[in-house]
Amino acid sequence: MRIPTEPIGSIPRPAELIAAFRDQQAGRIPADAFERIAERALQDTIRRFEDTGSPVITDGEQTKPSFATYPLSGLTNLAPDGVVIPFADGHTRQLPRLKSGPFHYATYASKYLAAAKQLTALPVKQAVISASALSLLYPNSGIPGYARDAFLSDLVDEAVADIRQCLAHGADSVQIDFTEGRLSLKLDPSGGLLQNFVALNNQVLDHFSRPERRRIGVHTCPGGDQDATHSADVDYVGLLPILFRLRVGRFYIQLASENDPERVLKITRQHLQPDQIVFVGVIDPISPAVETPERVCERILLAAKHLPVSQLGTTDDCGFSPFADDTSTSRDTAFEKICARVIGTQMAAQQLAGS
Repeated sequence: MRIPTEPIGSIPRPAELIAAFRDQQAGRIPADAFERIAERALQDTIRRFEDTGSPVITDGEQTKPSFATYPLSGLTNLAPDGVVIPFADGHTRQLPRLKSGPFHYATYASKYLAAAKQLTALPVKQAVISASALSLLYPNSGIPGYARDAFLSDLVDEAVADIRQCLAHGADSVQIDFTEGRLSLKLDPSGGLLQNFVALNNQVLDHFSRPERRRIGVHTCPGGDQDATHSADVDYVGLLPILFRLRVGRFYIQLASENDPERVLKITRQHLQPDQIVFVGVIDPISPAVETPERVCERILLAAKHLPVSQLGTTDDCGFSPFADDTSTSRDTAFEKICARVIGTQMAAQQLAGS
């Protein structure tokens, strides 16, 4: 018996690369010098990922400025005063605001995928940002000469291109980051915003065939940045039934840090379709304690009580460092946790095969 296991994406960046990102933003470093530092970080990340025994890896999002804003790097029609996202510890992140149209991506995720695939023979999955997250760039006040409907049409086209290029470049799977899903219920407890988000993302997914959608997944979590979350206080009950309306073949669900994981598993079982697989989170990236393989195994065996093993996979609750300046977790800790996930998943598979 085999239980698939995959990372979510980001790995803490080396101090040298974090400093280089700061210097890049301030215009203090030549482009070629930044590229050399980024290449060293990427090579080290791929090597260390391979050493974990993980059957599927990512590039650790080493050269992304953040998981959410990578398509925007280089655009000139943005202002810095967009939507503010508050975290439980008091810090915030702020999205840019679109000033004028038309909207387009400056960078596609296939750029990162191609660089990673040159360095490894292992399957590489690629994370992309959701159309719903980028929809927050459009201001409530509107943009003269560029209606919201025109923006959303352009946004869907670009999100489709982002995913399609990753599939065409040989991504093992494409993971849509949808951390704003749970957050939307804090912003709008009625669920209307969440339903709009899901409908928008389904407009993107409808451009893909059923076999293609089996390689496309969605990741949900309460946000993880600097050891804090933005929506862990929002009940999963409101999210999961609507989340499973997304027309994807894979769901990557934060679970290890949930207070009542069994309750989440029961709801998941009610909505899981026969052609879908759920990768349950068995590693908490925010906790400084490194999980033992035995603890990981216990979490998987609990999930197997509620979900068909043939539709069960394992993952991390969230990326370890979704923003380039996050230093809350060390690289060593992140890779130790990934090793525990890989070994613990193998242990659970062996136990389930013998039961």
